[in-house]
Amino acid sequence: MAIDEINRDGLFGEAFKQAVYELADGQRVRTCIQCGTCSGVCPFGYWMDLAPRQMVRTLREDKLDRSKAADTVWLCVSCYACATACPQQIPLTTALISRTREELLLSGDIPHELQSALENSQRYGNANGESPRKRANWIKDSIPPVRLISKVKRPIDVLWYVGDYTSYHPRVQKSAQALVRVLSALDVDFAILGHDEVSDGDSQRLAGESGLFEMLAEKNSRAFSKYDFNEIITTDPHAFNALKNEYPRLGFSFPVRHYTEFLADRIDDLKPLMNHDVNALVTYHDPCYLGRANNIYDEPRSLLEAIPGVVLVEMSHNRSHSLCCGNGGGGLWLQSYQWERTGNRLAEWRVREALRAGPEKTFSSVIGEKKKRKAYRKEKQLPETRILAVACPYEAPCFEEAAKLLPEASDLQVKDIAELLAEALGE
Repeated sequence: MAIDEINRDGLFGEAFKQAVYELADGQRVRTCIQCGTCSGVCPFGYWMDLAPRQMVRTLREDKLDRSKAADTVWLCVSCYACATACPQQIPLTTALISRTREELLLSGDIPHELQSALENSQRYGNANGESPRKRANWIKDSIPPVRLISKVKRPIDVLWYVGDYTSYHPRVQKSAQALVRVLSALDVDFAILGHDEVSDGDSQRLAGESGLFEMLAEKNSRAFSKYDFNEIITTDPHAFNALKNEYPRLGFSFPVRHYTEFLADRIDDLKPLMNHDVNALVTYHDPCYLGRANNIYDEPRSLLEAIPGVVLVEMSHNRSHSLCCGNGGGGLWLQSYQWERTGNRLAEWRVREALRAGPEKTFSSVIGEKKKRKAYRKEKQLPETRILAVACPYEAPCFEEAAKLLPEASDLQVKDIAELLAEALGE
């Protein structure tokens, strides 16, 4: 919606309401039965001035208040929990929340830290504000070496879309190096875009910047179209979601899989190569955009179960009921805003749940129980090492930071599935 339409119609006026209805599969918003399920599963619903159910009600009554709506949508982490739980299947995340954010953004009502991330995305092609020329710096000392597709000069099998966080964050670069070793062990013919790549734009889209998303999608699509490859793999579920579901709406369509899907198809080739015993009690965190948004639950677990020495246990909230890490849909750029209003970090909730996963869940997770938990593992012949496994670049840094803030989590390790596979390969 253009600025002049907002001024003419008023913030959250009739044009806005009709736009939400169109995004929400016609008149689906009107079918809301006000059961409150969406508000109940929302991780920040308790602190919102208008929880999702109330937003729908006030929208239908033409009483959506700007200040209350702003508090609600900037607390939202776009985790798809509300849309997944809704008995009427109303797409609250992609229709009501993102459209409200767009309206507020156009009117200038936006938290400063989010605005900085969006400005960086437009100026540099990444929310980190890093130079595009440094995007492939992480491969300089890579062993095995990683090739840039622009220098290969021939068709390749796999184009790896690396993404912003993986390209620039030192912790996540370690996960990328691990995936390099796994792909190389499987003799996969792959390459990366390097500086030709820009942000996938999915989080920017959900933060309300649909125009910026379209610009980034067009740039990436032009880069993809320059080269000859069979498929794209991503390490970031948000990038996977964008390429699979959102780019085609703009006319850009490419075959894409998340790396866990890609490797799960090669699990029979992987198993003979994994001769190192990891020996750990592992619980897996389902990323929102891999699980709820795209229904990929089994492939990551099949990879973990194939690793020698891994005892896989589940957290109380798993698969479609998984708790959010708090970074999706722009949440990564709204952490100060959320902390000031709630005093809570979603990553800490998840880490506490990871400590209770499996046969030890009857034990309290307070620091005084640590010796009892270790004794229990020894008695039951369970691995002493406990690992929280992840499959999204946002998660390892945030869960490791959360674990540092919780004394009872001092012995919890956080590792990407690619890192565990590389360890099992003896790399």
